[in-house]
Amino acid sequence: MGMVPMDLRDVRLLAVLEEGLPLVREPFEEIGAQLGMTGSEVIVRIRALCDEGTIRRFRARINQRRVGITANALVAWRPGESPNGDAGALLASFPCVTHCYQRRPVPGRWEYTLYTVHHGYSREEVRRDVETLAALTGIRDYVVMFSTEEFKRVPNVRIREMGETSP
Repeated sequence: MGMVPMDLRDVRLLAVLEEGLPLVREPFEEIGAQLGMTGSEVIVRIRALCDEGTIRRFRARINQRRVGITANALVAWRPGESPNGDAGALLASFPCVTHCYQRRPVPGRWEYTLYTVHHGYSREEVRRDVETLAALTGIRDYVVMFSTEEFKRVPNVRIREMGETSP
């Protein structure tokens, strides 16, 4: 299938989708009503945009604070020679880890090389999870840093319409 150029309706659809699906029984019908389309047309256009690679992922993003997940932490790990194998792969395999990264240390200033992100209903829950991971991986040197404030929770992409800037 060749690349099909987007038209103004596709650009407007992307701008609406960037705001998130409305929490109603028929979200695609509601979006369609905003754009002068049926809900079925909205779904067909979304599928075409996915097939073409314009939309890479279509997924739910939960407002975690609204569902009570308020304890968010970044954990910096210094595995050294982990007695239990590849510490990064092991940490990443646990359900309580949502992200796992490896970074170069800053010698003499910051020796941590692995980072995991954790979300929970309480700081105690997150601490228990981290302590369990430390015991299972054999990593004893780690720092738990809890978030204190959320600054941004919106997509970073701005869509430009043909000659217009979307809101």
